Amino acid sequence: MEQKHEFQTEVSELLHLMIHSLYSNKEIFLRELISNASDALDKLNYLCLTDDKYKALSYTPKINIEFNKDKKTLIISDNGIGMDKEDLINNLGTIARSGTKGFLSNLSGDIKKDSNLIGQFGVGFYSAFMVADKIEVMSKKALTNDANVWKSDATNFSVEPAKMENFGTKITLYMKNDEFLDEYTLENIIKKYSNHIPYPIFMDKSDYIPPKDGEKEGHTEIKNVQVNKASALWQMPKSTLKPTDYNDFYKQISHDSKDPLLYIHTKAEGKIEYSTLFYIPSIEPFDLYRVDYQSGVKLYVKRVFITDDEKELLPSYLRFIRGIIDVEDLPLNVSREILQENIIMQSVKEASIKKILSELKNLKEKDFEKYLKFYSLFGKVLKEGLYGFTPYKNEILDLALFKSNKKDGFISLKEYKENMQKDQKEIYYITGKNAKTLKNSPLLENFNKNNIEVLICDDEIDAIIMPMVYEYDKTPIKPVTSAEFKEELNQDDFKELTEKIKEALKDEVKDVRVTSRLNKSASCLVYDENDPDFATQQILKQMGQDNLPKILPILEINPNHEIIKKLKDNNMVLNDVAKVLLGVAKIQEGITIENTDEFTSILTSFIQKAI
Repeated sequence: MEQKHEFQTEVSELLHLMIHSLYSNKEIFLRELISNASDALDKLNYLCLTDDKYKALSYTPKINIEFNKDKKTLIISDNGIGMDKEDLINNLGTIARSGTKGFLSNLSGDIKKDSNLIGQFGVGFYSAFMVADKIEVMSKKALTNDANVWKSDATNFSVEPAKMENFGTKITLYMKNDEFLDEYTLENIIKKYSNHIPYPIFMDKSDYIPPKDGEKEGHTEIKNVQVNKASALWQMPKSTLKPTDYNDFYKQISHDSKDPLLYIHTKAEGKIEYSTLFYIPSIEPFDLYRVDYQSGVKLYVKRVFITDDEKELLPSYLRFIRGIIDVEDLPLNVSREILQENIIMQSVKEASIKKILSELKNLKEKDFEKYLKFYSLFGKVLKEGLYGFTPYKNEILDLALFKSNKKDGFISLKEYKENMQKDQKEIYYITGKNAKTLKNSPLLENFNKNNIEVLICDDEIDAIIMPMVYEYDKTPIKPVTSAEFKEELNQDDFKELTEKIKEALKDEVKDVRVTSRLNKSASCLVYDENDPDFATQQILKQMGQDNLPKILPILEINPNHEIIKKLKDNNMVLNDVAKVLLGVAKIQEGITIENTDEFTSILTSFIQKAI
């Protein structure tokens, strides 16, 4: 006899949230129902191994999918533990309760680990109402004789006796439309979300039979076939896998046609159990530098796909990573669609970061050519990890490569330290857009004269991150503008000249002063230690900070240069020479001269007089 039941307090509101707001895409309803079927099989498997009453059961675990476009029905069935009347009411009549959760509460110690259970049955189940107007759940518990059917239209539910030959559960969805009622769509969803659950999923598929001898045409037969792999590559022992296995799997999950540059396979056991399989692509993902980039890492819980849209799985400076994280015991809030910050996930994340950085270090030491390929693709992204107060700053610094004023190619900070002058106490760098321009910068003249190496930092991000690095292996890292050379100058000896030049340049410079950093050049530009340099200003503008106040440079002049010596005694051309000194310094810095007509006119005049 049918018994009508009202959902418990606030369940209707929760159902409305579940159906309309909670999940980001409707297709995951099938993932949830298959996951629940897998849970039911897990439970029965466990009991058959541990409970004498169940050991005599003979069955082959499987999940079956059926669809009927004419009747607009979709059926998901399993031969797992099943449910009796009480289970149906408790597990499906209340969102806050869960058959799996109750089952887990009866376990203790290591048994919990071995049970291989997942999910919250009474929660994810209701995602089916996103696609169905009505749901029927027919179930018969193992070792019992009675079957029951649970029916609901999301407003209330009923339970009544039913006839069912074998134990297990059969869920019938009366679909709102035929969006999910074709074999191609269903197979793709199964392969996307449930390809690696431990049980085979069967479905009726059309199979074309070619014509035999004497037949003009072939025909189509419907066959019930397995559509998932039912095995997780990342869970398999590394010793059983070949590079081709890893490469093929990478292409499957990344949709990349090329082999990856590197793969990293880890299986952790102990307090927290998880498996990871990470790949480094051999080409840049198209959205690598977009704010709305897609995460390339898929999260699984016990081989059940959870999400591939969670950017917090790895830090943004590792966003080029593709792969899998599969955690054995990850708490989720309300649904598998919503990932919580939790201790387990944080531990897995930290361990994964360490492993990736460690493997990159091994690659750098063992196969530098391959590492150069990696660094050319993702070095700029990796250096983003130096921004702020990341605990992995030292590891990233060990991986960083730099150009140098002393040689072609790249050097590491370790190499720099090994080649430092005996009395040198600091690591020096210069930032800008163009490596060639930076190497020829007047700011490096005294460094070159004294055979001091300077890091050439020509990536845009360098202007932001390098001032935040501070030190490497207890050695300070400083810009070239902070270097002090032995020659001391008395600014008062040139006070009159510098003041006149400053007056001539008016509001184009913050100050004018003599310097000992120059050797060949007559002038150069530096910035006040509290002001961002030109390279940093450009980055800030690209980041949308267009309203920055005008930041004026400091013009430094070389007192030993012939032009400055003559200028000190000849004030007749001071105004024009001052503008030339500033213009040349700007060109050497890569800064555009705003008044080119005036600059070229002055230069032309000087050339004419010289000729």
